[in-house]
Amino acid sequence: MNLEELFNQYKEQSIQGRYLTLDHIQPLLDKLNTNNQLQIIGRSVLDEPIYSYQIGTGETRVYLWSQMHGNESTTTKALFDFINVLNSESEFAEKMLKTFTFYSIPILNPDGARLYTRENANKIDLNRDSQNLTQPESKVLREAFESFKPHYCFNLHDQRTIFGAGATGKPATVSFLAPSYNEEREVNENRLKAINVIAGINDVLQQYIPGQVGRFNDSFNINCIGDTFQFMGVPTILFEAGHFENDYNREITRKLIFFSLISSFEIISENDLVDNRINDYLNISQNKVVFYDFMYKNIKINYDGIEIITNFVAQYKEELIENKIHFNAYIVEVGELENYFGHYEYDGKEAIYSDDYSGFPKLHQKANFYLNKNVKFVNGLIKS
Repeated sequence: MNLEELFNQYKEQSIQGRYLTLDHIQPLLDKLNTNNQLQIIGRSVLDEPIYSYQIGTGETRVYLWSQMHGNESTTTKALFDFINVLNSESEFAEKMLKTFTFYSIPILNPDGARLYTRENANKIDLNRDSQNLTQPESKVLREAFESFKPHYCFNLHDQRTIFGAGATGKPATVSFLAPSYNEEREVNENRLKAINVIAGINDVLQQYIPGQVGRFNDSFNINCIGDTFQFMGVPTILFEAGHFENDYNREITRKLIFFSLISSFEIISENDLVDNRINDYLNISQNKVVFYDFMYKNIKINYDGIEIITNFVAQYKEELIENKIHFNAYIVEVGELENYFGHYEYDGKEAIYSDDYSGFPKLHQKANFYLNKNVKFVNGLIKS
């Protein structure tokens, strides 16, 4: 199967970029609802509907949810691309629908999606509410889990640009985790199923992004939904859509998540989970906080009359302004910054720093400055 061709054929063109709300997906849901597959299964804090979409008649039940964190939309886009494949009436789609029953919640946190925040409208992180179930969205997720009784759970997220695949200097473009089910992080039969699926996905992704797949830390936290479902005996896989070079709208990462979804269901449907692939899983580089969006090296700074040669870094802040996400770069650290990388790196070769504010790179200041007074940087980048 040619995954590139499949993606190009079934990519949902009506949704793009990082800002994705119910307004954007409602027309899609209505279009896909050809046989009452769409249900309103609850409502958010601000009374937005929470939808489920179910398709397939197979014995293996798969539960998928995205945008538990409202500002993490990449996997939602990939989920709709995958749903388009399932509705394609192709030979592959027929096989999938006979093998699996898919139950998805495309935007679990519609209030957070509209506000472009990680938390819900009560400022609660739903991924820390899996035990107390204080929020309506958390209750919806749990009630659907208990009624659907899945054989696999797919917990779909985005991660920040700060993560690298180990200390290799490569970004963690896609990361995975088979969550622990106990404090000892032991591997039982259910967790091993998730581990084997991830190892298989990694085999596929290495062909497209060699060295750019990460593995999330598996410390046990029963308040996290993945750990809870793993604890409850259901193989659970955490997907984290990360950064690919110059892909801040995450359209390339979206494609790689789509590849991962297709590959995972091929692996499960072929029952290719008999081997113990824990060593292959552990050989995936662990996520490490080693990246900034911008790194400026060997910059001459006059600080209180003393000239020093140093480095500084800036990070994008994603700001929602008039229903559009703006990436605004702010200075966040000054120093040697050994063992860190920038997605954009500039060697100043001892060029002199100046700006229109304080005269030196001050923390939380916009990344607008000059080097040698003739090279102008605006919002982190050289202004041509």
